[in-house]
Amino acid sequence: MLFNSVNFAIFLPIVFFLYWFATRGNLKLQNILLLISSYFFYACWDWRFLFLLIFSTLLDYFTGIKMSDAKNKNSKKFWFWLSISVNLGFLGVFKYYNFFAESFAGAIAKMGLHVNPWTLKVILPVGISFYTFHGLSYVIDIYKDRIKAEKNFIDYSVFVSFFPLLVAGPIERATHLLPQIQKKRTFDYLNAVDGLRQILWGLFKKIVIADQCAEYANQIFNNSADYSGSTLVLGALFFAFQIYGDFSGYSDIALGTARLFGIDLLRNFSFPYFSRDIAEFWRRWHISLSSWFRDYLYIPLGGSKGGIWIKIRNTFIIFIVSGFWHGANWTFIVWGFLNALYIMPSIIFNTNRTNLDIVAKGKYLPSFKDVFSITITFGLTVFAWIFFRAQNLAHALTYLSGIFSKSLFSIPTIRPYHLLFLIVIFMIIEWLGREEKYAIANLGLKWKRPIRYAMYYAMIIAIFWFSGKEQQFIYFQF
Repeated sequence: MLFNSVNFAIFLPIVFFLYWFATRGNLKLQNILLLISSYFFYACWDWRFLFLLIFSTLLDYFTGIKMSDAKNKNSKKFWFWLSISVNLGFLGVFKYYNFFAESFAGAIAKMGLHVNPWTLKVILPVGISFYTFHGLSYVIDIYKDRIKAEKNFIDYSVFVSFFPLLVAGPIERATHLLPQIQKKRTFDYLNAVDGLRQILWGLFKKIVIADQCAEYANQIFNNSADYSGSTLVLGALFFAFQIYGDFSGYSDIALGTARLFGIDLLRNFSFPYFSRDIAEFWRRWHISLSSWFRDYLYIPLGGSKGGIWIKIRNTFIIFIVSGFWHGANWTFIVWGFLNALYIMPSIIFNTNRTNLDIVAKGKYLPSFKDVFSITITFGLTVFAWIFFRAQNLAHALTYLSGIFSKSLFSIPTIRPYHLLFLIVIFMIIEWLGREEKYAIANLGLKWKRPIRYAMYYAMIIAIFWFSGKEQQFIYFQF
């Protein structure tokens, strides 16, 4: 069930009505309703994988209790590693087995031997990377004595499977979400209205920006040999706005939907394309995943403590693992490696926390230095996105060779002026709202009501005007 589908437009109001009115504010009934709704939401993708989600939930629930009740360290360690091994085992089988099997066969073939790898003919369970990481953070926090195991199975199950975040995040922490699930919630009209506004902006980013960019990005990437270098650059730019509008749009819809039920999820995006260096970009892009790797991989490896080589090693590890998390393809690993290279100067010279504030805060226009820094950072990011989007490494290298040719200076053969205009308007709105939680959080609130509502209706009309076939969100494949 897609957020941008008619089915979800029917599903959400029904759950909302039952949640606030049929349960009469009973917390236990509200959580049971959220769990049933979340399982129904997930089963709409493929009911068979619902059993995998339930098994993963049961595994972490019971191993968490066993760790909390363990009488000695060895027993606690046993249950911890059981949970970790099974979780990563499922993730490895469904997401990475074919990659390793085919890579091994390819390596053997280069030595003159022929091997027919046995591969699995299964589809990737939607959201498996996200709900697996929910469970991993939970058991790690229990093992490290940061939290106690949750004894209420319904509450824990809602934490893992809450439908707004189930299939594409944000990746939540038990310390943040579980207390909200356990606390009595009352309807807040203003918060709900703001949630609807955030949903509207998320749908606009997905349907009006991302899906329109996808049409041209797919056309150019899928037929890259037929286009000039300048057109290939345009294709890379379209993909950059596609993936941002698609994923941040999903996150806005997820956060806005959760707010309708009185729950605040972790922020996942903070205007990353206005970043002045790569370190700032990664503090603003997919924040819940970046912070997850920081807390559960980078810091345990030693973080920034120790010598410069330790910092460099740890940085490369988390970026390469982050790339591999996105998918079983060498293109994602190269994408992670490139971002590690990009961030190296700030790691070596200890400038990775230079740009912590909002760019041009309190001003309408940035300085020349800010413009230059944002342009360079955005250019490096777009270059890396080429590997992220390419079908394989050969395709990525061919695409790049097409860019760096004489035709780079020609006029692009594809010129969707309407889309370029929409992107400019979109980025202006993003710039004006960069100090808020999302771009239109305060936009027009001080305007007269007819003008403000005209803006909302214009966005709704644009959403319906550009909506066609329901387009799946990019991060569902991860």
